[in-house]
Amino acid sequence: MDSKPTERPYHHGDLAAALRDAARAILAEEGLAALSLRSVARRAGVSHAAPYRHYASREALLADVAAEGLTQLRAELAQAAGAPCDPADRIVRIGGAYLRFAARHEGLFRLMLGSELPNRGDFPGLAEATHAIGEDIGNALGDTAGGLAVWAAVHGLALLILENVIDLGQKQAGLAVAPSRAEILLRSLVETIKA
Repeated sequence: MDSKPTERPYHHGDLAAALRDAARAILAEEGLAALSLRSVARRAGVSHAAPYRHYASREALLADVAAEGLTQLRAELAQAAGAPCDPADRIVRIGGAYLRFAARHEGLFRLMLGSELPNRGDFPGLAEATHAIGEDIGNALGDTAGGLAVWAAVHGLALLILENVIDLGQKQAGLAVAPSRAEILLRSLVETIKA
């Protein structure tokens, strides 16, 4: 009988996708500090060396996960912006969608747009996906500068809510209430600007 430990074989249909899914699960359940290539491999059920088949480093995996999250956010923003409505309602809809995404995917949201990936330019897919958020909002509003201003406003609001700097009811009722209450704030902001 052979008593040597056996390494788990590399037999995986789509290893890169499994690693990204494992990383997202760790982000959601344990946070960014718990995410390493080793923990992702363990979660995906592959050997500790397997992630290196697709990712040279933890940062490369995080950049891929963040780019995938940005693509998902872009799709949700496009859906919110696609309904026929006036520009004020479109801003509120975009802001609500952005805040719903942040509330549902807090760990991923912080990774996508936080300081964990300071070398975004080293990952073209990530840099392009990040830049596209502002462009998409600008296109939806028909105003590039306005799109960046709306993005900055809703992102700042999202961070203030996630950090519990302002309380829109999330401290007592949870993050699920924040997007609808934030939409009320955004509508108030839009109405103030129009006045």
